[in-house]
Amino acid sequence: MLALSLVLAGGCDREIGGAAKVAVIGPQPRLKDPAAEPLSTGDAVLLNNVAQGLVRFDAHGQIEPGLAERWTVSNDGLSYIFRLAAAEWPPGGKVNAHQVARILRRTVARSSLNPIKDTLGAVNEIVAMTDRVLEIRLDAPRPNLLQLLAQPEFALVRNGQGSGPFLLRDRRGPAGELWLRRSITGLDGEEEQHEDVWLSGAAAETAIERFLAQQADLVLGGTFADLPLVQAQRLPRRALVFDPAIGLFGLAPARAGGPLADAELRRLLSQSVDRAALAQALNVPGLLGRATLLEPGLIGVADPVPPQWTAVPLGERRPELIAAADRLFGAGERPLLRIRLPEGPAAELLLRRLAEDWALLGIRVERAARGVPADLRLIDAVAPSDSPAWYLRHFRCEAAPVCDPEADTLLEAARGASVPAQRGALLMEAARRMDEAQLFLPLSAPVRWSLVSRRIDGFAGNRFARHTLIGLEQRLVEARR
Repeated sequence: MLALSLVLAGGCDREIGGAAKVAVIGPQPRLKDPAAEPLSTGDAVLLNNVAQGLVRFDAHGQIEPGLAERWTVSNDGLSYIFRLAAAEWPPGGKVNAHQVARILRRTVARSSLNPIKDTLGAVNEIVAMTDRVLEIRLDAPRPNLLQLLAQPEFALVRNGQGSGPFLLRDRRGPAGELWLRRSITGLDGEEEQHEDVWLSGAAAETAIERFLAQQADLVLGGTFADLPLVQAQRLPRRALVFDPAIGLFGLAPARAGGPLADAELRRLLSQSVDRAALAQALNVPGLLGRATLLEPGLIGVADPVPPQWTAVPLGERRPELIAAADRLFGAGERPLLRIRLPEGPAAELLLRRLAEDWALLGIRVERAARGVPADLRLIDAVAPSDSPAWYLRHFRCEAAPVCDPEADTLLEAARGASVPAQRGALLMEAARRMDEAQLFLPLSAPVRWSLVSRRIDGFAGNRFARHTLIGLEQRLVEARR
């Protein structure tokens, strides 16, 4: 009887544990070719888990083996050699290095629509050395290469399929949830086990409701825009988890003409923003205002030095800012600035904050309506690596309507620099010029949040805001026990 009761108890535990249920804020995830179109947040989660790259991120945002079981880097940093693990494409067929090389070459090709392909601009060749060995050759060292290869934009998709670690099964849930299954090889003759996850996309309100109703164990993909929706709820203790994300959060000119073509006005606007009040209103632990394009802690460059005006409290510098606006506009009419913003209550909060700060200069703001040209647009992007070049290349003349050609020249020189110190110096000078021209009005770091059930153990925020689904079911079952 005791043995029977233990068996039944184990069966109940498995039934209660079940599959982990994950909701991603946004449209329903789809398995896309990263070279064919940009990815939604849900697409990125799905690709990271069913179409792993050569490497992938663990729960803490650290690099671990993906399709490549190991790799070596040459002493000069110009060659990365990957040995592939034994793997198959569903429904069959072995993965080989020739296929992987073709997929990666297509992803970084000029015709690719991959939004971060430019980050691999130092790649010279991607070649298969044997069926199981692949080499990536660089024109200049890139110590952040593995971070980039772990991003979903470099997931390996062939004929609409990925190599895992999860497989996307044909069956769907009652609300269209995707069924992901991972096989776990037993040790010492143990029976093979399976890990299951149900993955779906949902609007922020719906995802939060599912979590509160215990119909979702994990909610991913929260941004600053929908943050007030979750902050208004009575949540279980430690359920709301913020990523210490790196990247860009601020405003950039949206068109070449108009009032924002004037660098003096851009500087006035940036210096008039009460970043501390904005950070306080968003109520994100540890969030600080930022006044430079680059942020501290990036690889290969010194931490940026805040501009001198940040040392003067905003209340003390406002009279000079108002006087500068009077000199700039004289008796003429002050501009109305239209800002392109996402939907969401925090976007309205940001608009109100900017309207209040800039009203002192006599400048009005409003949300840019659909189909109406905007003067400013919000950039809210998590960096794919800790390279400063990613930040700066957003504002090249090829990518931005207001730019500095001299900064472009510095960026191109940095791309080909083989000496890290020289590359760092060129990037720092480009950043200085961009900050001086105020090509970007920085506000803070990007905000990313998740909801994590107490039934899930070991979930961690990380600087790239990428979250693996591996191990969720096991952690969920153990927590329930």
